[in-house]
Amino acid sequence: MCEACCSGSMNRRQFMASAGALTAAGFLTPGLATGAQANQPRAARDKKVRICTLLGQEGQPDRNWNICGEAFENIRARFDEIENNLGNVEFVTGRVNNADEAAALMEEAGEDAPVLAISSGIGWLIGVMSPVLEANRPAAVYSYPGSGHDWMYPPRWREEEGHPVTLFSSSDYGELERAARLLRAPALMKQSRALLFPNAQGTPASCDPDQVKEKLGADVVEIPYERVEDIIDGLDQDAVEAETDRWINEARDVLEPSRNDVVMASRMCLAFDQLIEEEQADAVTVGGCLGWLERGFPCLAFTQLRDRGIPAVCEGDMDSLWTMMLFQYAFDLPGFQGNNYIDTAQNSMWIAHCTGASKMDGPDGEAAEYLLRGHSEVGGDGAVPEVLYRQGQEITRTKFVHLDTFLLSNGVIAEVPEKSTIACRTQVRTEVNDAERMARTWGGGVLSPEHGMMTMLHRVLFYGDHTRDVEHLANLMGVEVIRED
Repeated sequence: MCEACCSGSMNRRQFMASAGALTAAGFLTPGLATGAQANQPRAARDKKVRICTLLGQEGQPDRNWNICGEAFENIRARFDEIENNLGNVEFVTGRVNNADEAAALMEEAGEDAPVLAISSGIGWLIGVMSPVLEANRPAAVYSYPGSGHDWMYPPRWREEEGHPVTLFSSSDYGELERAARLLRAPALMKQSRALLFPNAQGTPASCDPDQVKEKLGADVVEIPYERVEDIIDGLDQDAVEAETDRWINEARDVLEPSRNDVVMASRMCLAFDQLIEEEQADAVTVGGCLGWLERGFPCLAFTQLRDRGIPAVCEGDMDSLWTMMLFQYAFDLPGFQGNNYIDTAQNSMWIAHCTGASKMDGPDGEAAEYLLRGHSEVGGDGAVPEVLYRQGQEITRTKFVHLDTFLLSNGVIAEVPEKSTIACRTQVRTEVNDAERMARTWGGGVLSPEHGMMTMLHRVLFYGDHTRDVEHLANLMGVEVIRED
């Protein structure tokens, strides 16, 4: 929730007045492009990452320390399979035996291409990696057990020299796809375009478009509120009614909202769909969400966008925005961004917000059931979803802050209210290792009250235990991981 709401200093009328003031101010911030003024990127569906893949020579069966025979063929066969599975990855593969050959293949793949090196033979990795390290390219090394002794070096290159390198040392060939998923995430960020309805909130670096461009490569495009107003005014009324019927008919139940509340929220769904298409955008965040009541909250629209693989973030929270985008690119998963609060009596952490993805397993997964509710912070007006998440599900709770640190903890969803009666509508209670300790370590020493209540409060929840994945991704990005549990 917003800081003013937490302090009780704003009522419903003030919420709406504050939105009008932001609109009148034009929302414009120095350093940000505005709508059509910015360079138009390729559509999200057209993005592709080339991965420079370094292969050594195949060894002779039963001789020396090399990948040979069936193991080598299994690895080669995986590349086509991974390209088909991921859809936006292309391997530029070559046999290289020295640094010059590796540099030539890197040039062929392109200056932004991350590197996947398949270690084979004693000393091979040491001999070919110097141009990768000199260019400071994100690199993943796959080392099949017994294929050489060079698996020892990548962690040293990272820890002692600061290179963005991570190691997958395993007999599981599935680690190759895992490596490709993680390698593509920073590369896709460089092709990304995020829309911002001000005001931005979060850590200073995450809110600075110049630092974002430098560190992540993404463009931040500021959109005035009037843009949505214009789209709404031009919507086809039959399409609005059909969207309204869909939300009502697919809900388990409709509690507080009137049909008109759902109509206004449905307009927002269609308006954001159109805006994303027109801007060829990959993500969006809205500041001052609570001031949108007169036209309809964007909460249903955010559920719909996340379910389609487009991160949509509340309250202008830029740290949560970059978190959702990285997870979407790496794992094809949406997140549930929300406010967190401790219950030491149940050794638990709750997380609650008035929107959330229903397809937490990804766009092709099954949608969770939802109730249509009024927004809890404006007297039950408007229409928002209360998504009923999966009990017993392992989760990862994280946030990428300051553009240099992942805050990370884990848990299991232990309780999902059938109908929430306090705090925001969508809620889950997650069992954690030590709730008392989490209360003390919250923020990991890198977030403090000076960053704002919302920045301290928000985390993003994802289905699954992604601890190792986040650690690998941090290695590839040259950033830190701090546990909060």
